[in-house]
Amino acid sequence: MQDLGWVEGKNVEYRSAYANGDADRLDALARDLIGQRVEVFLVGSGQSAGAAHRATKTIPIVLAGVANAVGAGLVSSLAKPGGNVTGFTSQQDEVLGKLVGILHEVVPGARRIAILLNESNPFHEKYWASAQSGCAALNLVALRAVASTPAQLGAAVEQIVQQRSQAVVVTSDGMYFTERAKLQDLMQITRLPVAYALRDNVVAGGLLGYGYDIAANYRNAAKYVDKILKGAKPADLPVEQATKFELVINTKTAKALGITIPKDILLRADEVIQ
Repeated sequence: MQDLGWVEGKNVEYRSAYANGDADRLDALARDLIGQRVEVFLVGSGQSAGAAHRATKTIPIVLAGVANAVGAGLVSSLAKPGGNVTGFTSQQDEVLGKLVGILHEVVPGARRIAILLNESNPFHEKYWASAQSGCAALNLVALRAVASTPAQLGAAVEQIVQQRSQAVVVTSDGMYFTERAKLQDLMQITRLPVAYALRDNVVAGGLLGYGYDIAANYRNAAKYVDKILKGAKPADLPVEQATKFELVINTKTAKALGITIPKDILLRADEVIQ
């Protein structure tokens, strides 16, 4: 925003609201921000986008990486949003099958794959369907595990172990992002290979990740906020899809788990954490 001429305290003011992983608080937070007379919402998750959209049909809402804006009912179409929502989507539901495939290349002996889902996420069923499809294509067994609040993470990891899972895929979710250190600590105890949809979870100790470039999406979303503050209407700004996806490998974690990452995977990686 600063590169676009917006300087906090001079010509723009930011108001932040965090639910700390508790999706039930989002509606109240959105209403509170409206009470503070915000002029634009910038949201980075399906839950926060849904809360903002329920709270207002007039204040512009800019998405920064929400998985499926059309499927969630946030916009009529990508080309013609038609309402007060626009921005960028991440296609994480569509690329989840590829994440399953990469994990299979790294640990081909793992046949039972736990899929961790947040059922408060409006896209969780799409994630589950995509994961099931990806597993079925490789003759793998997809096992559903659920953690919708930070307090449920421990029980979910216990469930994963009880299901005799041999590897884990953690879907894209804001709560899994904010709780990445706690989640990885719990996963580490299982000594199972864990693939994440977000890079930051791999930095926290996950084995590998494949997903959109979060920073790039936020930078692009800032351009939309800039246009709206200068008078553009969200309905006239087509929703854009993420074009950059990153494969991240944590070789330190691989070594700790006794896993040898195939050379072709390392060559394809956008980032190798050592």
